[in-house]
Amino acid sequence: MADVSLTNLHKTFDRTEAVRGVDLDIAENEFLVLVGPSGCGKSTILRMIAGLEDITKGNIEIGGKVVNDIPPKDRNIAMVFQSYALYPHMTVHENMSFGLRLRKYSKDEINKRVLDAAKILSISELLNRRPRQLSGGQRQRVAMGRAIVRNPRVFLFDEPLSNLDAKMRGQMRIEIKKLHQHLKTTIVYVTHDQVEAMTLADRIVVMNDGIIEQVGTPDEMYNAPKTHFVASFIGSPSMNFIPCQLVKTTDGLNIKINDKLSLSVPKDRLDRYKVLASKKAILGIRPEHLTNKKQHTHDMYEDFNAKVKVLEPMGMDTMVFFDLSEAEVCARCDPKSVEKIKSDMAFTIDKSQMHLIDPQTNKVI
Repeated sequence: MADVSLTNLHKTFDRTEAVRGVDLDIAENEFLVLVGPSGCGKSTILRMIAGLEDITKGNIEIGGKVVNDIPPKDRNIAMVFQSYALYPHMTVHENMSFGLRLRKYSKDEINKRVLDAAKILSISELLNRRPRQLSGGQRQRVAMGRAIVRNPRVFLFDEPLSNLDAKMRGQMRIEIKKLHQHLKTTIVYVTHDQVEAMTLADRIVVMNDGIIEQVGTPDEMYNAPKTHFVASFIGSPSMNFIPCQLVKTTDGLNIKINDKLSLSVPKDRLDRYKVLASKKAILGIRPEHLTNKKQHTHDMYEDFNAKVKVLEPMGMDTMVFFDLSEAEVCARCDPKSVEKIKSDMAFTIDKSQMHLIDPQTNKVI
Protein backbone atom coordinates (compact mmCIF):
# COMPACT_ATOMS: atom_id res chain seq x y z
CA MET A 1 0.00 0.00 0.00
CA ALA A 2 1.35 3.41 -0.96
CA ASP A 3 0.41 6.94 -1.89
CA VAL A 4 1.10 8.27 -5.40
CA SER A 5 2.14 11.81 -6.26
CA LEU A 6 2.32 13.42 -9.71
CA THR A 7 4.21 16.71 -10.00
CA ASN A 8 4.15 18.93 -13.12
CA LEU A 9 3.65 15.84 -15.27
CA HIS A 10 4.00 16.27 -19.04
CA LYS A 11 3.87 13.82 -21.93
CA THR A 12 4.50 14.78 -25.54
CA PHE A 13 4.10 12.51 -28.56
CA ASP A 14 6.03 14.10 -31.43
CA ARG A 15 4.47 17.60 -31.40
CA THR A 16 1.27 16.61 -29.60
CA GLU A 17 1.14 17.39 -25.86
CA ALA A 18 -1.07 14.64 -24.41
CA VAL A 19 -0.57 15.57 -20.74
CA ARG A 20 0.06 19.19 -19.80
CA GLY A 21 1.40 19.94 -16.34
CA VAL A 22 -0.69 17.62 -14.16
CA ASP A 23 -0.30 17.89 -10.37
CA LEU A 24 -2.12 15.25 -8.35
CA ASP A 25 -1.76 13.60 -4.94
CA ILE A 26 -3.41 10.19 -4.45
CA ALA A 27 -3.71 9.11 -0.83
CA GLU A 28 -2.80 5.68 0.47
CA ASN A 29 -5.79 3.27 0.20
CA GLU A 30 -7.73 5.79 -1.91
CA PHE A 31 -9.91 4.75 -4.85
CA LEU A 32 -9.27 7.50 -7.39
CA VAL A 33 -10.93 7.55 -10.80
CA LEU A 34 -9.59 9.43 -13.83
CA VAL A 35 -12.49 10.20 -16.15
CA GLY A 36 -12.84 12.12 -19.37
CA PRO A 37 -13.45 11.78 -23.11
CA SER A 38 -11.19 9.80 -25.44
CA GLY A 39 -7.86 11.55 -25.98
CA CYS A 40 -7.93 13.58 -22.77
CA GLY A 41 -4.72 11.99 -21.40
CA LYS A 42 -6.12 9.75 -18.64
CA SER A 43 -4.74 6.43 -19.96
CA THR A 44 -1.41 8.10 -20.74
CA ILE A 45 -1.13 9.14 -17.08
CA LEU A 46 -1.93 5.60 -15.96
CA ARG A 47 0.71 4.16 -18.29
CA MET A 48 3.30 6.63 -16.98
CA ILE A 49 2.53 5.58 -13.40
CA ALA A 50 2.99 1.96 -14.50
CA GLY A 51 6.25 2.78 -16.27
CA LEU A 52 4.91 1.77 -19.70
CA GLU A 53 5.35 5.32 -21.05
CA ASP A 54 8.37 7.56 -20.59
CA ILE A 55 7.83 10.89 -18.84
CA THR A 56 8.59 13.97 -20.93
CA LYS A 57 8.78 16.23 -17.88
CA GLY A 58 7.88 16.06 -14.18
CA ASN A 59 8.03 13.45 -11.43
CA ILE A 60 6.03 10.44 -10.26
CA GLU A 61 6.45 9.29 -6.67
CA ILE A 62 5.12 6.02 -5.27
CA GLY A 63 5.37 5.65 -1.51
CA GLY A 64 7.50 8.80 -1.33
CA LYS A 65 10.08 7.52 -3.83
CA VAL A 66 10.60 9.00 -7.30
CA VAL A 67 10.12 6.17 -9.80
CA ASN A 68 10.77 7.99 -13.11
CA ASP A 69 13.73 5.77 -13.98
CA ILE A 70 12.60 2.58 -12.23
CA PRO A 71 11.45 -0.17 -14.66
CA PRO A 72 7.83 -1.38 -14.42
CA LYS A 73 8.73 -4.75 -12.86
CA ASP A 74 10.39 -3.03 -9.91
CA ARG A 75 7.61 -0.53 -9.10
CA ASN A 76 5.49 -3.11 -7.26
CA ILE A 77 2.30 -2.10 -9.05
CA ALA A 78 -0.24 -4.28 -10.84
CA MET A 79 -2.26 -3.25 -13.90
CA VAL A 80 -5.56 -4.61 -15.20
CA PHE A 81 -6.16 -3.79 -18.86
CA GLN A 82 -9.27 -3.41 -21.02
CA SER A 83 -8.19 -6.62 -22.77
CA TYR A 84 -8.08 -9.61 -20.42
CA ALA A 85 -4.78 -10.79 -22.00
CA LEU A 86 -5.11 -14.35 -20.66
CA TYR A 87 -3.00 -17.21 -22.02
CA PRO A 88 -5.54 -19.44 -23.85
CA HIS A 89 -3.55 -22.66 -23.32
CA MET A 90 -3.27 -22.17 -19.53
CA THR A 91 -5.86 -22.88 -16.85
CA VAL A 92 -7.19 -20.13 -14.63
CA HIS A 93 -4.81 -21.24 -11.87
CA GLU A 94 -1.85 -21.16 -14.26
CA ASN A 95 -2.81 -17.73 -15.60
CA MET A 96 -3.13 -16.28 -12.11
CA SER A 97 0.13 -17.81 -10.91
CA PHE A 98 2.23 -17.07 -14.01
CA GLY A 99 3.87 -13.90 -12.65
CA LEU A 100 4.67 -15.54 -9.32
CA ARG A 101 6.27 -18.52 -11.05
CA LEU A 102 8.49 -16.15 -13.04
CA ARG A 103 9.58 -14.59 -9.75
CA LYS A 104 10.48 -18.05 -8.36
CA TYR A 105 7.98 -18.09 -5.48
CA SER A 106 7.56 -21.45 -3.76
CA LYS A 107 4.73 -23.74 -4.86
CA ASP A 108 3.07 -23.50 -1.45
CA GLU A 109 3.17 -19.70 -1.48
CA ILE A 110 1.86 -19.56 -5.05
CA ASN A 111 -0.99 -21.93 -4.28
CA LYS A 112 -1.95 -20.02 -1.14
CA ARG A 113 -2.04 -16.67 -2.96
CA VAL A 114 -4.04 -18.05 -5.89
CA LEU A 115 -6.58 -19.76 -3.63
CA ASP A 116 -6.96 -16.61 -1.49
CA ALA A 117 -7.48 -14.40 -4.56
CA ALA A 118 -9.92 -16.88 -6.11
CA LYS A 119 -11.96 -16.88 -2.90
CA ILE A 120 -12.08 -13.07 -2.84
CA LEU A 121 -13.29 -13.00 -6.46
CA SER A 122 -15.66 -16.01 -6.15
CA ILE A 123 -13.90 -17.98 -8.89
CA SER A 124 -12.57 -20.90 -6.82
CA GLU A 125 -14.61 -23.40 -8.88
CA LEU A 126 -13.07 -22.08 -12.12
CA LEU A 127 -9.39 -22.68 -11.36
CA ASN A 128 -9.08 -25.73 -13.64
CA ARG A 129 -10.91 -24.17 -16.60
CA ARG A 130 -9.33 -22.46 -19.58
CA PRO A 131 -10.25 -18.93 -20.76
CA ARG A 132 -12.43 -20.17 -23.65
CA GLN A 133 -14.70 -21.85 -21.08
CA LEU A 134 -15.33 -18.58 -19.23
CA SER A 135 -17.75 -15.67 -19.71
CA GLY A 136 -16.46 -12.12 -20.18
CA GLY A 137 -17.09 -11.27 -16.53
CA GLN A 138 -15.29 -14.40 -15.36
CA ARG A 139 -12.30 -13.61 -17.57
CA GLN A 140 -12.10 -10.13 -16.11
CA ARG A 141 -12.15 -11.62 -12.60
CA VAL A 142 -9.23 -13.85 -13.57
CA ALA A 143 -7.31 -10.82 -14.87
CA MET A 144 -7.99 -9.07 -11.57
CA GLY A 145 -6.92 -12.20 -9.67
CA ARG A 146 -3.64 -12.25 -11.56
CA ALA A 147 -3.03 -8.72 -10.24
CA ILE A 148 -4.16 -9.48 -6.69
CA VAL A 149 -1.77 -12.42 -6.17
CA ARG A 150 1.18 -10.07 -6.60
CA ASN A 151 0.09 -8.14 -3.49
CA PRO A 152 1.05 -4.82 -5.12
CA ARG A 153 1.29 -1.43 -3.44
CA VAL A 154 -0.91 0.16 -6.14
CA PHE A 155 -3.57 -1.25 -8.49
CA LEU A 156 -4.02 0.39 -11.90
CA PHE A 157 -7.22 -0.29 -13.89
CA ASP A 158 -7.41 0.85 -17.53
CA GLU A 159 -11.09 0.77 -18.62
CA PRO A 160 -11.47 -2.84 -17.41
CA LEU A 161 -15.24 -3.06 -17.97
CA SER A 162 -15.62 -1.56 -21.44
CA ASN A 163 -15.75 -4.98 -23.15
CA LEU A 164 -18.68 -6.17 -21.00
CA ASP A 165 -22.41 -5.75 -21.61
CA ALA A 166 -24.41 -3.25 -19.52
CA LYS A 167 -25.71 -5.78 -16.99
CA MET A 168 -22.27 -7.34 -16.45
CA ARG A 169 -20.67 -3.89 -16.08
CA GLY A 170 -23.10 -3.14 -13.26
CA GLN A 171 -22.24 -6.41 -11.51
CA MET A 172 -18.50 -5.94 -11.95
CA ARG A 173 -18.65 -2.40 -10.54
CA ILE A 174 -19.98 -3.91 -7.32
CA GLU A 175 -17.24 -6.58 -7.36
CA ILE A 176 -14.49 -3.98 -7.80
CA LYS A 177 -15.95 -1.87 -4.98
CA LYS A 178 -15.98 -4.95 -2.72
CA LEU A 179 -12.42 -5.75 -3.77
CA HIS A 180 -11.20 -2.32 -2.69
CA GLN A 181 -13.01 -2.57 0.64
CA HIS A 182 -11.44 -5.99 1.24
CA LEU A 183 -7.87 -5.26 0.13
CA LYS A 184 -7.67 -1.62 1.29
CA THR A 185 -5.13 -0.88 -1.45
CA THR A 186 -4.54 2.29 -3.45
CA ILE A 187 -6.44 2.07 -6.75
CA VAL A 188 -6.12 4.37 -9.76
CA TYR A 189 -8.93 3.63 -12.20
CA VAL A 190 -9.39 5.04 -15.73
CA THR A 191 -12.74 5.18 -17.50
CA HIS A 192 -14.69 7.31 -19.95
CA ASP A 193 -17.94 6.23 -18.28
CA GLN A 194 -19.07 8.84 -15.75
CA VAL A 195 -21.48 6.32 -14.14
CA GLU A 196 -18.49 4.10 -13.26
CA ALA A 197 -16.67 7.14 -11.90
CA MET A 198 -19.60 8.24 -9.72
CA THR A 199 -20.31 4.77 -8.29
CA LEU A 200 -16.72 3.62 -7.65
CA ALA A 201 -14.62 6.63 -6.66
CA ASP A 202 -13.61 8.11 -3.35
CA ARG A 203 -12.48 11.04 -5.49
CA ILE A 204 -12.88 11.79 -9.19
CA VAL A 205 -10.44 13.58 -11.47
CA VAL A 206 -12.16 15.03 -14.54
CA MET A 207 -9.69 15.53 -17.39
CA ASN A 208 -10.02 17.44 -20.63
CA ASP A 209 -7.40 18.02 -23.32
CA GLY A 210 -4.46 16.92 -21.16
CA ILE A 211 -5.28 19.01 -18.08
CA ILE A 212 -7.29 18.50 -14.90
CA GLU A 213 -10.62 20.34 -14.94
CA GLN A 214 -11.61 19.45 -11.38
CA VAL A 215 -10.80 17.07 -8.52
CA GLY A 216 -13.40 16.16 -5.91
CA THR A 217 -15.77 13.65 -4.41
CA PRO A 218 -18.65 12.33 -6.55
CA ASP A 219 -21.03 14.57 -4.60
CA GLU A 220 -18.87 17.66 -5.25
CA MET A 221 -18.64 16.86 -8.95
CA TYR A 222 -22.38 16.46 -9.28
CA ASN A 223 -23.61 19.31 -7.10
CA ALA A 224 -20.76 21.83 -7.35
CA PRO A 225 -19.08 21.61 -10.79
CA LYS A 226 -16.51 24.34 -11.33
CA THR A 227 -16.57 24.50 -15.13
CA HIS A 228 -18.98 24.12 -18.04
CA PHE A 229 -17.12 20.97 -19.11
CA VAL A 230 -17.45 19.23 -15.72
CA ALA A 231 -21.12 20.20 -15.47
CA SER A 232 -21.79 18.73 -18.91
CA PHE A 233 -19.73 15.56 -18.45
CA ILE A 234 -20.99 14.45 -15.03
CA GLY A 235 -24.61 13.38 -14.77
CA SER A 236 -27.03 11.33 -16.87
CA PRO A 237 -29.07 12.76 -18.48
CA SER A 238 -26.71 15.66 -18.96
CA MET A 239 -27.26 19.06 -17.37
CA ASN A 240 -29.34 21.53 -19.39
CA PHE A 241 -27.57 24.66 -20.63
CA ILE A 242 -29.81 27.61 -21.48
CA PRO A 243 -28.54 30.91 -22.95
CA CYS A 244 -29.68 33.87 -20.87
CA GLN A 245 -28.86 37.42 -19.83
CA LEU A 246 -28.50 38.98 -16.37
CA VAL A 247 -30.76 42.03 -16.14
CA LYS A 248 -30.68 44.58 -13.31
CA THR A 249 -33.97 45.32 -11.58
CA THR A 250 -34.98 47.78 -8.88
CA ASP A 251 -34.61 45.15 -6.18
CA GLY A 252 -31.92 42.84 -7.59
CA LEU A 253 -31.24 40.77 -10.71
CA ASN A 254 -33.30 38.73 -13.13
CA ILE A 255 -32.14 35.90 -15.36
CA LYS A 256 -33.81 36.72 -18.66
CA ILE A 257 -34.24 33.60 -20.81
CA ASN A 258 -36.60 35.08 -23.41
CA ASP A 259 -39.21 37.83 -23.73
CA LYS A 260 -41.77 35.75 -21.83
CA LEU A 261 -39.59 34.16 -19.14
CA SER A 262 -37.37 35.78 -16.51
CA LEU A 263 -36.29 34.20 -13.24
CA SER A 264 -35.52 36.30 -10.20
CA VAL A 265 -32.09 35.69 -8.70
CA PRO A 266 -32.29 34.42 -5.08
CA LYS A 267 -31.03 36.98 -2.55
CA ASP A 268 -28.23 34.71 -1.34
CA ARG A 269 -26.76 34.66 -4.86
CA LEU A 270 -26.91 38.36 -5.72
CA ASP A 271 -23.32 39.05 -4.65
CA ARG A 272 -22.03 36.08 -6.67
CA TYR A 273 -23.98 36.87 -9.81
CA LYS A 274 -23.61 40.67 -9.92
CA VAL A 275 -20.31 40.31 -11.81
CA LEU A 276 -22.38 39.20 -14.82
CA ALA A 277 -24.98 41.96 -14.51
CA SER A 278 -26.10 43.18 -17.97
CA LYS A 279 -24.03 40.42 -19.58
CA LYS A 280 -24.83 37.19 -21.41
CA ALA A 281 -24.56 33.97 -19.41
CA ILE A 282 -25.51 30.28 -19.48
CA LEU A 283 -28.02 28.87 -17.02
CA GLY A 284 -27.23 25.27 -16.03
CA ILE A 285 -29.92 23.11 -14.43
CA ARG A 286 -30.18 19.32 -14.11
CA PRO A 287 -33.34 17.56 -15.37
CA GLU A 288 -34.34 16.44 -11.85
CA HIS A 289 -34.41 20.08 -10.72
CA LEU A 290 -36.77 20.96 -13.56
CA THR A 291 -40.05 19.08 -13.07
CA ASN A 292 -43.77 19.16 -13.71
CA LYS A 293 -45.47 21.97 -11.76
CA LYS A 294 -45.81 21.27 -8.06
CA GLN A 295 -47.39 23.08 -5.13
CA HIS A 296 -44.81 25.25 -3.35
CA THR A 297 -44.43 28.40 -1.29
CA HIS A 298 -40.63 28.73 -1.16
CA ASP A 299 -39.17 31.59 -3.23
CA MET A 300 -36.46 29.24 -4.55
CA TYR A 301 -39.10 27.68 -6.81
CA GLU A 302 -40.52 29.38 -9.87
CA ASP A 303 -43.09 28.24 -12.43
CA PHE A 304 -43.28 28.66 -16.20
CA ASN A 305 -44.97 27.10 -19.23
CA ALA A 306 -43.45 25.51 -22.34
CA LYS A 307 -44.67 23.40 -25.27
CA VAL A 308 -43.85 19.68 -25.09
CA LYS A 309 -41.61 18.57 -27.94
CA VAL A 310 -40.67 14.95 -27.13
CA LEU A 311 -41.60 12.46 -24.40
CA GLU A 312 -39.20 9.73 -23.29
CA PRO A 313 -40.84 7.26 -20.85
CA MET A 314 -38.33 5.75 -18.40
CA GLY A 315 -40.65 3.79 -16.12
CA MET A 316 -40.63 5.66 -12.80
CA ASP A 317 -40.00 8.97 -14.62
CA THR A 318 -40.75 10.49 -17.98
CA MET A 319 -38.19 12.77 -19.62
CA VAL A 320 -39.97 15.75 -21.19
CA PHE A 321 -38.12 17.74 -23.85
CA PHE A 322 -39.00 21.31 -24.86
CA ASP A 323 -37.27 24.41 -26.25
CA LEU A 324 -36.16 27.48 -24.31
CA SER A 325 -34.11 30.29 -25.83
CA GLU A 326 -32.97 28.09 -28.76
CA ALA A 327 -31.83 25.35 -26.36
CA GLU A 328 -33.41 21.91 -26.11
CA VAL A 329 -34.23 21.36 -22.45
CA CYS A 330 -34.96 18.12 -20.59
CA ALA A 331 -37.16 17.87 -17.47
CA ARG A 332 -37.60 14.78 -15.28
CA CYS A 333 -41.33 14.48 -14.59
CA ASP A 334 -43.97 12.29 -13.00
CA PRO A 335 -45.40 10.07 -15.78
CA LYS A 336 -48.93 10.77 -14.51
CA SER A 337 -48.49 14.53 -14.85
CA VAL A 338 -47.10 14.97 -18.36
CA GLU A 339 -49.00 16.55 -21.23
CA LYS A 340 -49.25 15.34 -24.80
CA ILE A 341 -46.70 16.29 -27.46
CA LYS A 342 -47.26 19.84 -28.83
CA SER A 343 -49.33 20.73 -25.74
CA ASP A 344 -48.45 23.47 -23.23
CA MET A 345 -47.18 22.12 -19.92
CA ALA A 346 -46.46 23.82 -16.60
CA PHE A 347 -43.02 23.29 -15.06
CA THR A 348 -41.30 24.19 -11.79
CA ILE A 349 -37.62 25.05 -11.58
CA ASP A 350 -35.61 24.73 -8.36
CA LYS A 351 -33.38 27.81 -8.41
CA SER A 352 -31.38 26.62 -5.40
CA GLN A 353 -29.88 23.98 -7.72
CA MET A 354 -29.08 26.20 -10.70
CA HIS A 355 -25.58 27.04 -11.93
CA LEU A 356 -24.66 30.24 -13.75
CA ILE A 357 -21.76 29.97 -16.19
CA ASP A 358 -19.66 32.79 -17.62
CA PRO A 359 -19.37 32.01 -21.38
CA GLN A 360 -16.13 33.97 -21.60
CA THR A 361 -14.28 31.77 -19.10
CA ASN A 362 -16.56 28.67 -19.09
CA LYS A 363 -16.38 28.77 -15.28
CA VAL A 364 -19.31 28.38 -12.93
CA ILE A 365 -19.90 31.59 -10.98
